[in-house]
Amino acid sequence: MKLWRWILLLVIVAALAAFGWHWVAEDPGYVLVQLRGWQAETTVVAAVVILLLAWAVLGAVWFAVRWPFGALTRRHRRLSRQKMGEGLVALMEGRHGDAERDLHRASRLDTLRGPALLAAAEAASRRGENTRALTTLDEAGQVAPRAARVLRARVLRREGKPTEAVNLLAADADSGSLTPGGWRELALAALAAGDTRRARMALDPLQKGGALGARGYAALEAQVLTASLRGAPDAAALNALWTQLPKAQRRVPAAVDAYARQAASFGMVLPAMDEVESALRREWSPLLIETYGALGAEDIEARLRRAESWLDAHPNDAALLLTLGRMCVRLSLWGKAAQYLERSLALSPSSGAWEALGDVYAGQSDAVMAQRCYRNALALARGEPTTSLPQGARGTRLDTRPIAMEERSEHGVPRLPE
Repeated sequence: MKLWRWILLLVIVAALAAFGWHWVAEDPGYVLVQLRGWQAETTVVAAVVILLLAWAVLGAVWFAVRWPFGALTRRHRRLSRQKMGEGLVALMEGRHGDAERDLHRASRLDTLRGPALLAAAEAASRRGENTRALTTLDEAGQVAPRAARVLRARVLRREGKPTEAVNLLAADADSGSLTPGGWRELALAALAAGDTRRARMALDPLQKGGALGARGYAALEAQVLTASLRGAPDAAALNALWTQLPKAQRRVPAAVDAYARQAASFGMVLPAMDEVESALRREWSPLLIETYGALGAEDIEARLRRAESWLDAHPNDAALLLTLGRMCVRLSLWGKAAQYLERSLALSPSSGAWEALGDVYAGQSDAVMAQRCYRNALALARGEPTTSLPQGARGTRLDTRPIAMEERSEHGVPRLPE
C-alpha cells in the first residue's frame, strides 16, 4: 500500500513539473542588473538558480571560516558531557570525592550547570561536607531553585537540623507547590523534628502523586502514623487523633498496633482489644497478633480463649503460638505455655519465644533450664547459633512438626487435596 502511494506521489510531481516547465517556457521572464556601467541579462529561472547557488557557496564559506573557532566549543561540550557521566557513575559507586570533582567540571557547561551542581552537592553531603554542599546549592539555586531547595532540606536533615528543613519547605507546602521529593523530605524532617501534624499533611500529596510507589509509600505512612499515635499525650488526644484519621489509615497494621499499645498504656484495654480484633477479622497480621498478647493483664483470660479459637484457622502461625505462650505465662499455665512456645520455636525460632520459654522454666523453679533458654534468646538476637535443650527436659516431648492446615475457598468451603 505504501509503494502505491509513493508511485502516485511521483506521478503527481512529474505532472506538475511538466506543466510548470511548459508554463515557464512560454514566458521565462527577463532580469536586467546594472551596476556602474556593468549589466547582466538573464531569465527569471536562471536568476533564481544563480541566487540559490550563491547562497550555498556563501554558507559553505561561512561554515569553513567558523569551524576552527567552534572546535574549542565542541571540545568543551564533549568533555563536560563526559565528566557529567563519569561523575554520576562515581556518585552511584560511592566515590564521592571523584564524583564531586567531575561534576563541578561538568557544571561549566550552561546546559548541564543545574543538574551537575545538584549532583555535586549530593556527593559533598554524602562525604559529610555539609558546608560545601550548602555552598554548592547556593549556586544551583540560581539555575534550579525548587530542586536546590529540596536538596538543601535533605542536607539540613542529615546534619541534624530538621526544624530548619521544615521551615525551608513550609512555604511551598502551604501553597501546594512542593515537588514529590519535597513532600517526602518534609515528612521525614517533620518526623525528626517531632512535628507529626505536618508529617501527616505530607501523606495525601504523596499518595496522589504515586512518586514513592506502593511499597515506599506504605513504609512512610506506617512510620508517620506510628510516630503520631505514640506521641499522643493522653487518652483524649489519642482518641481525637484516631477518629480524625481517614478510614484507610486506621486499617494500617502498624497504626492499629501503635494505637492499641498507646491506648492500653492509658488504661483503655477494651477499645484496644476491639480495634485489634476488628483488624484481624479484616486481615490476618502477625504484628497485631503480638500486639493482642501485649495489652496488659486486664481481661487476659477472655483474650486467651479468643486467641486459642484462631488456632483452627492458623495452626502453623509462629506469632500466634508465641502470643498464646506469653499469655499462658502470665496466667501461670506452665504446661500449656511450654507446648505453645515449643511449637513456635519449631516453626520459626525467635528470641522472644526463647525468652518466654525461659520464663516458663523460671516459673517452675528450674533455674538451669531457664538460663539455657535466656542464653539462646541472647544468642539468636545477636545472630549466633543456639543450643538445643536436653531431650529429658520434659517428661513427654511434643510433636513439633507443622500441622497440615486445611485449605478453603473464598467462600469457606474446604478444598479436596490434589
